[in-house]
Amino acid sequence: MPYDAPPELENLTLAQIAEQVKQRKLPPVEDWSPQKTGNSFMRIAADGTWFHEGGRIKRPAMVRAFAGLLMRDAQGQHWLVTPFEKLTIEVEDAPLIATDVSDVGGALGFRINTDELVLAGPDNPIAARGDLDTPALYLTVRRGLEARLNRSTYQQLAEIALAQGNNWTVASQGAIFSLLPS
Repeated sequence: MPYDAPPELENLTLAQIAEQVKQRKLPPVEDWSPQKTGNSFMRIAADGTWFHEGGRIKRPAMVRAFAGLLMRDAQGQHWLVTPFEKLTIEVEDAPLIATDVSDVGGALGFRINTDELVLAGPDNPIAARGDLDTPALYLTVRRGLEARLNRSTYQQLAEIALAQGNNWTVASQGAIFSLLPS
């Protein structure tokens, strides 16, 4: 089956982004309780590159499929979950990367490196970490997972913050997020 990536964020309305988010069908990994646990021998580098047994996973469809099975528990451990197995996966920073953002109708829509669209808001907050010299922004995606904003997306968000006001905050779906680490 051919894969059709969602359209570019700048060409979508808020309603269209919300519909894209709603249409994304993810496996219900939070409902699965596999008895077998182990190691996936997979690693996600800080730049979002996925590896298995040291070799880079080059097929974007495989990364999208694995990302749909990914979750993070309360202790911060990342897992690949199927109905039969729950396997650890090493994550250097965040497992996903936010690669684009658009301010659309009172909401910030983000594209993730797996082509997933996420609307920032109370359920998907933005967090600023690091310090003022080396800040990093993260978007909560789902199941405890976060996407780190890449440099160009960080700059886009800073431009949105400046357009919304002068206090280095952004608003999305009624929530306000600081872009400065505390």
